[in-house]
Amino acid sequence: MTEGDSPTIARLRVRLAIREARKASGLTQVEVAEAMEWSNSKVIRIENGDNTISINDLKNLLTLLGVSDKEHIDSLLADARVARRRQQPVTAWWQDPSIREGMNDPLRRFVEYEAEASEIRSYNILYVPGPLQTPEYATALTRMWQNERSDSESPRPGGFSPEKVAALVEARRLRREAMLNRLDSLKYLILFDESVLLRPAGGPAIFAAQLQQILELSAQGMFKLRMLPFDLGTAIANNGSFDLLKVGADSEVMYRENGPLDEMVEDRDETARHRNRFDQLWEVARNEGDTIAFIEERRAVFLGAKSPNL
Repeated sequence: MTEGDSPTIARLRVRLAIREARKASGLTQVEVAEAMEWSNSKVIRIENGDNTISINDLKNLLTLLGVSDKEHIDSLLADARVARRRQQPVTAWWQDPSIREGMNDPLRRFVEYEAEASEIRSYNILYVPGPLQTPEYATALTRMWQNERSDSESPRPGGFSPEKVAALVEARRLRREAMLNRLDSLKYLILFDESVLLRPAGGPAIFAAQLQQILELSAQGMFKLRMLPFDLGTAIANNGSFDLLKVGADSEVMYRENGPLDEMVEDRDETARHRNRFDQLWEVARNEGDTIAFIEERRAVFLGAKSPNL
């Protein structure tokens, strides 16, 4: 355990260690449940981070999984004690019921990790990432899912109410504010596909204001920014947008947003693959100066300073 780590980070370390030890032992979740006389859902909830694990349960589980290194066991037990404390102070912005109820479980977990992250790597192929969005741009994106209805006029699963749209838009503002308050401790790298800067969600005026906000936040030192141009002479990653968060000394998690469906990924192998893809693309992308110049040009286009060439 690293001194001073939060319950969020401690809980992550415990569940990653449990999952990896189980896989190394060759046991399935069902077999672990049977041996421990638990329900299978309990094993799943512990490995997914939905439930914390008691100290006694953890000791017995580590014995079952063949974990014998005393130093490692002691470290995990210390983490488990920290993980069982209150996850966040009640004053954390995402604990506000009006906002929390508008977020699904993966998004709630993501913003908790984001608040703890020392490094964030954001790969974007369609839209500007949440913390950079203006309220108007964010609303234009989010309301695509608002009051989605079937032929029977009943809301479809995942349909967003106006209240949920407002909560999600406000959450993006609060995420940005939190990042700006800790620029000295946060490394934020953003990688855009060129299409992000050509797609005027909300219309030209809203998108011009959005581009202006990106320029202003860049000037404040909130992030480092690069772009993958269409004429890039190399293959790019064949996957959607994602955010990689480094939390603690050696843990990385990934968040993927797909319309009304979000996903948190805490598997080390998968996050390592995406980190490798991000790093490779970062090296071949246009540098920050060229990217900022391109954004300035696009802003002028959407303000009508010259004819669009989309």
